[in-house]
Amino acid sequence: MAALRQLITKCVHTNQLMLSNRISFPQVRYISTTLKQMTERKHIQLTYRDEVAVIKIDSPNSKVNTLSREMFPEFTSALEEVNKNENCRGVVLISGKTSGFIAGADIKMIESCKTQDEIYQLSKMGQKIFFDMESSKKPIVSAIMGPCLGGGLEVALATHYRIAVNDNKTVVGLPEVKLGLLPGSGGTQRLPRLVSVPDALDMALTGKMVKAKKAKSLGLVDMLVEPLGPGVSSPENRTLEYLEDVAVQVTRRLAKDGVKQKKKALMRNLTDKAFEYQFVRNYVFNQVKSKIMGQTKGLYPAPLKILEVVKTGIEKGPEAGYEAEAKGFSELGMTSESKALINLFHGHTSCKKNRFGNPQIEAKNIGVLGAGLMGAGIASVSIDKGYNVILKDMSNAGLTRGFNQIAKTLKAAVKRKRFSQIQADQITSRLSPQLTFDKFDKLDMIIEAVFEDINIKHRVLKEVESITLPHCIFASNTSALPIGDIAKGSSRPEKVIGMHYFSPVEKMELLEIITTDVTSKDTIASAVQVGLKQGKVVIVVKDGPGFYTTRILSVASAELFNLFQEGVEPKEIDRASKAFGFPVGNATLLDEVGIDVASHIAEYLSKALGESASSRAGIPILRDLVKNGYTGRKAGKGVYIYEAGVKGSDRQVNPGFYEIINKYRLDAPASIKNDTETIQWRLASKFINEAVLCLQEGIVASPTEGDIGAVFGLGFPPMKGGPFKFVDLYGAGKIVDRLKSFEQVYGASFKPCDLLADYAKDSSKKFYSS
Repeated sequence: MAALRQLITKCVHTNQLMLSNRISFPQVRYISTTLKQMTERKHIQLTYRDEVAVIKIDSPNSKVNTLSREMFPEFTSALEEVNKNENCRGVVLISGKTSGFIAGADIKMIESCKTQDEIYQLSKMGQKIFFDMESSKKPIVSAIMGPCLGGGLEVALATHYRIAVNDNKTVVGLPEVKLGLLPGSGGTQRLPRLVSVPDALDMALTGKMVKAKKAKSLGLVDMLVEPLGPGVSSPENRTLEYLEDVAVQVTRRLAKDGVKQKKKALMRNLTDKAFEYQFVRNYVFNQVKSKIMGQTKGLYPAPLKILEVVKTGIEKGPEAGYEAEAKGFSELGMTSESKALINLFHGHTSCKKNRFGNPQIEAKNIGVLGAGLMGAGIASVSIDKGYNVILKDMSNAGLTRGFNQIAKTLKAAVKRKRFSQIQADQITSRLSPQLTFDKFDKLDMIIEAVFEDINIKHRVLKEVESITLPHCIFASNTSALPIGDIAKGSSRPEKVIGMHYFSPVEKMELLEIITTDVTSKDTIASAVQVGLKQGKVVIVVKDGPGFYTTRILSVASAELFNLFQEGVEPKEIDRASKAFGFPVGNATLLDEVGIDVASHIAEYLSKALGESASSRAGIPILRDLVKNGYTGRKAGKGVYIYEAGVKGSDRQVNPGFYEIINKYRLDAPASIKNDTETIQWRLASKFINEAVLCLQEGIVASPTEGDIGAVFGLGFPPMKGGPFKFVDLYGAGKIVDRLKSFEQVYGASFKPCDLLADYAKDSSKKFYSS
């Protein structure tokens, strides 16, 4: 959605629709207020500062506040109490936590709904509560510190004035689209009235988070307060107290002078006028819809539904808009795409925790061996998160290239205003590029990113072990070599572990940690801790050929070469795989990975894994491509030709690629028609089968980690939830039927693994309980 903002900002804005005094809501029983609830609230604290009520949201036993079924009755009873209090002139809503305002609605509320009507009623409940807030005759002020997302922003939108702390941690946004949903408690209707329609669409369709200063410029926040430094209490506590003081003062002023409507700028008035014309509105929404379809291929229903609901509110008024929102929310909540994306959210959250506990010694000083693309990337994400890093290479040229890569990354971050130039300089100061092993005796962890050769890795390992501390961990960034084989060269094998990063390290979120039978729990805990601090989502897998991610990718890639041999065009393969939901076509992915890298891995894994990772002529084809210099994007030629200014489907297939493929050309079996569906399932079924086989063999610890690894490391379609969630949603039986149909033609490489076959026999068996 990165280009969406550029598109819609060129379009005209909508005229601001004022909310009518009355909107009819169905009778929704959302609260049962009793005296006990009012006096024994667990999530809400109500206090008075003279004539101003302060409602503090503070969910117990939770790091963040979320809107839950338990909180709603307490929230509404507090609002009823202050509205009935004649001495109360206004209300401040603020978090009792320094961690944030409200992080969103509790997803369990949606997951607990069994029918579309239940989800519809859930939406109507939220709409009713927030409409009552908006209709209050007493001014309600939101005091926002930290994340204010999803349902939290919908709460703030329903208040009359919003104050936010001007720091990097305070962000607002509507991320529901990332869960396959839309904002269901008024967000699709209030946001376009508060900010411009292009800005509202940009936020709702992308789920982007907006910092406080930007929110102020958009008109989403009315006032900013600067954070305070340390004092008697922590900076965070002092800032929260100060924010409350300011909010109380503002509430008193609003109670006295009234809430005044902001004066709109001239350009906003002109565009509002233009938007009164139907053809203008049609042009804007049609352009945005076209952009959505181009980027999502129609595989994600939520963006289209959000666009439809926003348009309904603008053209037909608030009442129709709120009704469309509730219906859209309930429809999306029952889709397989939403269920898959919500499951991924849970998995992502799970893999952001260290299930191995804290290590005995926290790593603070890290050495990175090799300043190439991967080594420099690892060093970059490490210094960025506070680690002191020694980046060692064998040549000045290598160090210079690595340092320039890191400097380029930091420069781009400053340009995006992620941090200041002064902060970038401070980060750079934590990096020590060098040619020697000087100060390696101070390191807690060494991550090697040298060439994929077991002899080189053994030599490096022995070299560093002779000069490092006994607790120092040696981590290999190998993508395929067994960690057990690497550890054979170590005098401390319990301290050897795999840390498989994905390229580009600065952008790819996954870290695959590989353990052997002798890797100590403390070593694993330390590696996971480092990965999490680097900002990665971490999976921990067992050692084996290709581990988890490289293994299943190699098996799928073997089938790619079978398709090439049968004369299927690379562009047709790319179209088919992208239509299935992969962000990058399989043929293009080969060029991105590097054909030389793929050849090296294929040579090894075809021997280690046998028929499943082998193709009829894949290895000879790869050898010939490498021999001719066709190693992919980095060489300018691979499957495709890469020229400046030529992108995507406009790229031409490399004639040299055709010459090599034609040497190994085979006709497709008579029973096989390589149409789009067949191409998709020849690739996807092997991918899924191998993933399940990895679970069967204990390579991957759980379906959750298997799905996270496949989606965040290999680009398995997110709207399908990962291979394991997809089996649950699509049906193991249907997948096994497809595998068996291919097995009859192509042999044992398509044989369903025992675990998948077992699930196919019993439809009640699922990888996930819900």
